[in-house]
Amino acid sequence: VQLQASGGGLVKPGESLRLSCAASGISFNTYTMGWFRQAPGKEREFVAAIRRAHSATTYADSVKGRFTISRDGAKNTVYLQMDTLKPEDTAIYFCAADRDRRILSEWLRFAGQGSEYDHWGQGTQVTVSS
Repeated sequence: VQLQASGGGLVKPGESLRLSCAASGISFNTYTMGWFRQAPGKEREFVAAIRRAHSATTYADSVKGRFTISRDGAKNTVYLQMDTLKPEDTAIYFCAADRDRRILSEWLRFAGQGSEYDHWGQGTQVTVSS
């Protein structure tokens, strides 16, 4: 299994970035895909997740309204569109894959927990600074 994240970089506050994560070795369309991030000296935190077949999405409160997660089953790729970036968004961003086992009501409760995810990719650095 490989999850290859890309698209990070250095941007100014208010600017945008789009992260991509290409998956291989899994039946992509049966997996929940998630994004997490870890800032220096802080614990890893949930950012966003998208259930199989686009059936649901969920976001951390800190990014709601600014970030959008999407997926392309034909390309086995999940995206994170990040708009109106803030300095506090600076972190290493990781994508992860969860063999989707839960009914929707449970999924909404557990999708933000890192322990739910079976596979992790390497991170991509996002730095927001003026």
